[in-house]
Amino acid sequence: MPKVHDKSIYLDYASTTPTDSEILSDANRIMNEYYQNADSLHSGGQRVSELVTQSRNALAKMLGVLPQEVIFTSGASESNSAAIKGIAIANMSKGKHIISSPIEHSSVNGALEWLRDRFGFKIDYVKINSDGTINLESLKELLRKDTILVALIAINNEVGAINNVSEISKIVKKNSTASIHIDGVQALAHHEFSLQQIDSVSFSAHKIHGLKGSGLWIKKAHLECDSLINGGQQQFGLRGGTIDNVSAILWAKTLRLAREKYKANESKIKKLSYKLYTTFETMDGVLVNSSREGSPYIFNISIPSVGSEIMMNGLNRKGISVSAQSTCNSNSLEPSHVLKAMGRSDAESLSTIRISMSYETEEHDIDQAIQEIMEIKEYVNHAL
Repeated sequence: MPKVHDKSIYLDYASTTPTDSEILSDANRIMNEYYQNADSLHSGGQRVSELVTQSRNALAKMLGVLPQEVIFTSGASESNSAAIKGIAIANMSKGKHIISSPIEHSSVNGALEWLRDRFGFKIDYVKINSDGTINLESLKELLRKDTILVALIAINNEVGAINNVSEISKIVKKNSTASIHIDGVQALAHHEFSLQQIDSVSFSAHKIHGLKGSGLWIKKAHLECDSLINGGQQQFGLRGGTIDNVSAILWAKTLRLAREKYKANESKIKKLSYKLYTTFETMDGVLVNSSREGSPYIFNISIPSVGSEIMMNGLNRKGISVSAQSTCNSNSLEPSHVLKAMGRSDAESLSTIRISMSYETEEHDIDQAIQEIMEIKEYVNHAL
């Protein structure tokens, strides 16, 4: 097992975040005091049900949706899968055409491939601009009368490209009758967007210093959608099974705290992002894959002379945690599908590293990471 450094530097927040100390404290108390089943009719169960309802109502208000449109899940992967499969199956009599993009999270890609292979759905993928954003003209051209679903990511988790969700919704609603599902994981508390014209959205608590295994699925009331988890009346009949009391009760507080802390540290993060860009944009042998117009929380570069594994291992020995591809694809030996869609070569896609930050990131963390990356690059290049 690799050595754990006493003064380690964590720069993999797009993968997951440490749980906020207040949330941890509250979780322990809830597990001990409010362990009853929220669907039980006794007083303990009804008290838990009230707390879950309070959290759901608070979330609905914060997100601008109805309480009955807030579904608690085990994470964004479940939310993505439940939404895409449920919407497609419920509406397949209207058409079997779905539009997505080649830069989606594996949970979206997996659900789409399942629909294609098991039910014969036709999946078309929009073109991607060189900065990693979705080509809106391509989206418009792909829409058809039988398009029933458009599933796209709000902010790409590898390069931080921010898609214009408002413009996407306008194009889809004006030119089709398709429903829209948005993977909003990297946007929550960072770069939020209006849910007014969106039919379905997925979020995850562990990306904003909440509990792991805690997700949200916002499913608008008008949307026809089949349930994939049967077994009871829970969550408006959309997700059977005993609700996770702790995760559900703490979701609203998790979002409130994250919004406050990210807002308070917004200028600091922009300053750190600026330092990364100014350091690497003009450096020989380095290709910056992220864009200054993208999320300042995610910074992605390729160093073709140094493979991703070599760079990550070198940084790990120095106690610095970064990643390459999405963590869900971390065991893959294939080039990043995101960078390939952006037009990068195999060599460039296999030599990428992602630095991702949160409000906890400090300037000395970035300074140390920059220094170590440059030293590893020089060492490898002189060894060749």
